[in-house]
Amino acid sequence: MSRLFRGLYIVWIVLRYGLDELVLSSFQKPWLHWIARVVSVGRRHEPRGQRLREALERLGPIFVKFGQVLSTRRDLMPLDIADELARLQDRVPPFPAAQAVAIIERSLRRSLTDIFVSFEQEPIASASIAQVHFAVIKDRSGRERDVAVKVLRPGMLSAIDKDLSLMRMMAGWVDGLSSDGKRLKPREVVAEFDKYLHDELDLIREASSAAQLRRNMEGLQLVLIPEMLWDFCSTEVLVMERMNGVPISQVERLRSAGVDIPKLARDGVTIFFTQVFRDGFFHADMHPGNIQVSLDPKTFGRYISLDFGIVGTLTEVDKEYLAQNFAAFFRRDYKRVAELHIESGWVPTSTRVDELEAAVRSVCEPYFDRPLKEISLGLLLMRLFQMSRRFQVEIQPQLVLLQKTLLNIEGLGRELDPELDLWATAKPFLEKWMLEQVGPQKFFEQLKAQAPHYAKLLPELPMLLHSYLKRGKESPQSDKLALELLQEQKRTNRMLQWLIALVIGFSLGAVVMQILVKLRHF
Repeated sequence: MSRLFRGLYIVWIVLRYGLDELVLSSFQKPWLHWIARVVSVGRRHEPRGQRLREALERLGPIFVKFGQVLSTRRDLMPLDIADELARLQDRVPPFPAAQAVAIIERSLRRSLTDIFVSFEQEPIASASIAQVHFAVIKDRSGRERDVAVKVLRPGMLSAIDKDLSLMRMMAGWVDGLSSDGKRLKPREVVAEFDKYLHDELDLIREASSAAQLRRNMEGLQLVLIPEMLWDFCSTEVLVMERMNGVPISQVERLRSAGVDIPKLARDGVTIFFTQVFRDGFFHADMHPGNIQVSLDPKTFGRYISLDFGIVGTLTEVDKEYLAQNFAAFFRRDYKRVAELHIESGWVPTSTRVDELEAAVRSVCEPYFDRPLKEISLGLLLMRLFQMSRRFQVEIQPQLVLLQKTLLNIEGLGRELDPELDLWATAKPFLEKWMLEQVGPQKFFEQLKAQAPHYAKLLPELPMLLHSYLKRGKESPQSDKLALELLQEQKRTNRMLQWLIALVIGFSLGAVVMQILVKLRHF
């Protein structure tokens, strides 16, 4: 019943804010427009972009997030709508400061004056899930530090659960009634969305994700991530280092300050691919409201990442298949792209490689060697959807966040530098990454990781092998197990031989170097 009322409320909001005009504008039946106007009470008549933004705000956090994604795609949205939706990134109407203070004091179990030297009642930013206040705090050493205090918006859990319940019901309808239900996996997609939204409601988890990203990005020298102050973090309150930068959406201000905008666009692509393919752990909410640029002389031109409520992870298998797909794509090796889709199980094994290869070529070839400004993403997505339906490409729920983030990154690059060649920028990184995956460095890393396992297994192998051989034909599986043990022992012996050879080699090298040094001094 609650889902029914929520559905009716959504329909009423759509009609009250006149959003039906966006859908029905192409219909020539006057009676459709007449019915819509009759059933809506107090219909709004502001500009369409404003009505859409306010309707999404009324409908809650899930709809606000949808608007945030759309706001980054000015190539798909009319400019008046995109400009209004951009306000959803950090200018959602705030909740009262008194509520924020009450949440802080309850969560940290201390009065506001005991925690902060000063606290700004007016929030600096307000989004769908939380809002942020600036403050000054004393750390353990007694030093005053400028901080940002993120406070979870009250009542979020119940609001999100209602919408997710409705989405699950609609996913069930698609799964049961649509011929594409099995391929699109709507239930699994909603389950992934459910998991990430609930994770976003736990600010301790967000702080942990920020700390992990900060460690991962330290050596890259392209992005700054705030330090988390763990003594003042809870599930509803997060206190972090205050970052000072210019919002990345203010391109003219950045350009006048001397920031190299084309380099900034290329750096964004590098950061994304590094997080995805090197680390398998990426910031998955990279809309302009969460990204600033530093103008501090020490870190001039670096990205500043904020808001880590949604992060994505990839397994080694996912990373390998994606990297191989991208690398083959950049080489225009469409046959390999087709083979990888079949090997990974994304398309049925009965699919003909040559047919899939030709389809991929027809979709991708027109977009190579062209800047972002000349690429019609809408047409590309339509052709990709047609191809995926023809070849029964299965949706990969674990990659939904990656696809969303890639749309954000591509939209951001389009805003910063329409001349950016996304493929040429990403290709060198992926080629270097692929070399690292099959080169000697990767071999030694795997050898080091497996060494404790082999060291423990080696002394046990003779006894285990003797035990299985002694049992003879008691079990039909004994011969197979014995053979597997022999093979394992052979692999272990080869591994040990490699280790011994390496140790001897390094030792001889060190001795030779010492002799040469002594001869030189002599």
